[in-house]
Parts: sequence; structure tokens; C-alpha cells
Amino acid sequence: MAHDPNNYWEQLERLEKLIRASELKAGVIFSFHSLILGLFIDRLDFFQEAFGGNYVLIILACLWIFCVLISIYYCFKCFMPRIETKNKKNVFFFRDAAYGFGTIDEYTKKLMDVCSSKTEFFEMLSEQIYVESMIIDKKFTSVQKSLRFFAASFIIIIFILLVWVMI
Repeated sequence: MAHDPNNYWEQLERLEKLIRASELKAGVIFSFHSLILGLFIDRLDFFQEAFGGNYVLIILACLWIFCVLISIYYCFKCFMPRIETKNKKNVFFFRDAAYGFGTIDEYTKKLMDVCSSKTEFFEMLSEQIYVESMIIDKKFTSVQKSLRFFAASFIIIIFILLVWVMI
């Protein structure tokens, strides 16, 4: 069966779009948190008065801050996923291309060797797809966790408003 390198490159392009999508989602979540935290801090004196000595509101506010901080943590984790794999050097991995093969001439020679061997070429493209898929999985897992804590923080704000109105 003949391999078409375009299929591999298209898969890598699709994976790159997924990486950007996950980072966009994390950025939007982070922006919402920044906006809400900014409003909260800007009106902190009002909230201190409003909460007074009401321990239910204080506990809910602490839970809200905890959920916001955890959600922000997962946003940052999306931008910097840690992949713990020990792969052989690959001419298509950006770090290996920059540092793994010595000088530019040595890298160029290795790249040309890889491109002239169909087996090695497709193996290295496959490895690149595998590693990027792992990265995307970590990014989307972080986004999902961030969204869960974002939703929890939103629910807690609703509870805070309900308790505040009932006082």
C-alpha cells in the first residue's frame, strides 16, 4: 500500500488547529476570570461591608476564590502541558531540529537522508503526529477541568447572590 505524505501533513495541520482551539478556549476562560476578579477587587470595600460577619457568605466567597484559582491553574496548564516521553531524535520536532543534530549542515544532511528514505520519513511523521496528539489530549483535559471549576465558581456566585438577597 502506497503512503501519501499529504495525509500525514494534513493530519499535522489538523492537530495544530486543535492546539490553537484549546489555547483559545483557555484564553477565553482566563479572560472571564480576569474580568470578574478585577470587578471583585475593585469593589472589595463594598463586599467587606456586604458580607459583614455572615459566615455563610464568607465561606461561599472562599469556595468561589478557590474554584477560580484552580480554574486559572488549569488554564495555565493548557498553555504549558508537560509530556513525559523519551523519544528518539526526530527531524520534525522543533526542539530536535534546533538542537538535536549539531550544526545546520548536519541537520540539513539528516533531513535529506530522512526524506530520501520513505520508511524513516513516514516513521518520523508518525512520531510527530503521536506526540502532538498527546499534547492535544493534555491541553483539552486541562481546558475541561478549567471549565468545570469555572462552572462551579459561577454556581457559587449564584448561591452567594441568593444568600445575600435572603439576608
